[in-house]
Amino acid sequence: MSDRPQVGRIYLDHAATSPLRPEARAAMEQGFALWANPSSPHAEGRKAKQALEDARDRIKRALDWDGELIFTSGASEALAIALRYAKVERKVASAVEHDAVYADGAETFDYIMPLGERGVVGRGEIYEAAGAVGTGPNDDLPSTLIFMQHVNSETGAVFDLDGFRRIANNFEKTQILSDCSQSAGKIALPNAHMAVVSAHKLGGPIGVGALLVRDYAALNPMGGHERGYRRGTENVPGAMGFAAALEAGEWHTTSEQREQFFAEFGDARLNFRDQSDYIAALSHPSISAQALLIRLDAMGFAVSAGSACSSGTLKKSRVLDAFGVSDDVAARTIRVSLGWSTTQDELEQFAGAWRSLT
Repeated sequence: MSDRPQVGRIYLDHAATSPLRPEARAAMEQGFALWANPSSPHAEGRKAKQALEDARDRIKRALDWDGELIFTSGASEALAIALRYAKVERKVASAVEHDAVYADGAETFDYIMPLGERGVVGRGEIYEAAGAVGTGPNDDLPSTLIFMQHVNSETGAVFDLDGFRRIANNFEKTQILSDCSQSAGKIALPNAHMAVVSAHKLGGPIGVGALLVRDYAALNPMGGHERGYRRGTENVPGAMGFAAALEAGEWHTTSEQREQFFAEFGDARLNFRDQSDYIAALSHPSISAQALLIRLDAMGFAVSAGSACSSGTLKKSRVLDAFGVSDDVAARTIRVSLGWSTTQDELEQFAGAWRSLT
C-alpha cells in the first residue's frame, strides 16, 4: 500500500497532517502484534510495556529532550493536561495559539499576550505575562505558566522561544510551555519547561502525541497510566510509529530548495521576522481564499485556508487578525505547507499553477 497521496494529486497540507512514513507503518505493524495492555503484570503485558518504554526513550533521544515524556492521544490532550493540572496560580497564552489551547474558553487565561510588529512578542508583554509591575523583577509574583507556540501553524512564523525564556528567567516562578506540534522533528526544540508534540505532523500516526515536562513535579497527578499523569491505555503501536517517524528524519527536499520555492512568491507571501521553510501564508492579489481552494483542488493541489480546525469557516482567522493582517488580505490568503514527502517537482508544479491563477 502506498504512503503517498493518490496519483495525479500534489499534497501541500502537511501542517494539517502528513502522510504516514513507510518506516512508521512498518513499526506499527510490529506493534499490533503486541496487543496486550502495557500496564498488565503478565508476560504479554510486560512485553508491550518494554516496547512502549523503548519507544519513549527513542522519542526523547530523537528530540534531544532530557526530561520526562507523557504519552497522549495527540497535541490537544497534551495541552489539556497542562492547562488543567499544571501547579501554577496563573495561566497566560499568546494571541495566536492553536484553537486547542482555547478549548475551555479564552477566559481560562489571566492574560492574552498580543503580538507586536511582524509577529514579535516584546519584552513588555513578557513582563506583563509574568504578572510583573514596571520593567524589573518583582518579589513574590504568582506562579505562572505561559503558553507560547514555537511555529505558527497558519503563517509559519517562528517564535524566539529561547530568547523568550531568557527574559522570563527574571521571574523564578514563571514557566513556559511551548506547543511544538509544527516544529518537532523539523527544527530543534526550544529550551522550554514543557513542550507539546504530535506524531501525525511529521509522518507518524494520527492518535498519538506527548507532553514533555522537565519534572513530573510540575503537574498534579490525576491517576491512571503514564506514572499517574494520564488516564487511558497507552497506544503502543502508535508510540512505536512515532519513534520510527522521528528517526527516519530525511525529507525529499532540502531547506535551501524550500526557501527558494517560497522566495518565488515575493510579496504574495506574508512575511514575519522569522519564518519556517515549510509553512507559508500566500495572499493572491485578486482571488478569494475560498475560490483559490476550489481552483487549486480542481488542478490537483491540496492546500488549506488556515489551520485544519478553522479552515471550514468563512470568518476571518483570529490568528491572521492577531498578526495584524488586514481583512482584505486575509480574505485572499491560503496556507501552503510542505513535509517529508514533498518533492522538488511538486514545488515547481505548484509555483507554475500559482502563476496561472488570474
